[in-house]
Amino acid sequence: MNIFREVAAMPQMAFFGRVLLTLPFWLSGLVKALDFGGATAEMAHFGLTPAPLVAAAVIVVQLGGSAAVIFDRYTWLGAGALAVFTILANAVAHRFWEIDDPVARFHDMAQFITNVAMIGGFILAAALAERPRA
Repeated sequence: MNIFREVAAMPQMAFFGRVLLTLPFWLSGLVKALDFGGATAEMAHFGLTPAPLVAAAVIVVQLGGSAAVIFDRYTWLGAGALAVFTILANAVAHRFWEIDDPVARFHDMAQFITNVAMIGGFILAAALAERPRA
């Protein structure tokens, strides 16, 4: 076994990978929880009503889904919730095809595609969590 396989097989690496995969979500959830007024304003900005209820739901999904993935408990549920959340966030907040400015459109499209890649990461995390443990 080479050094790369040995490192990749370490349980700490899987934990670290799950923390990094969910970083945008648990960090966003923490920020929203600490600034609920700002979270509510963000939901209102995107026309989501009732904004306080939507903000609370977003916080629960972001923090709860992240915790499930990070701690490898009900990973399929946490990863699925974060994947669905990301699909909805793309549909609401990253409608790059409606942006006229080419630079802004490019940046929003890049975020949209990054989010799609993260959905793939959640699918992979859920699939790996369901594999038999060695």
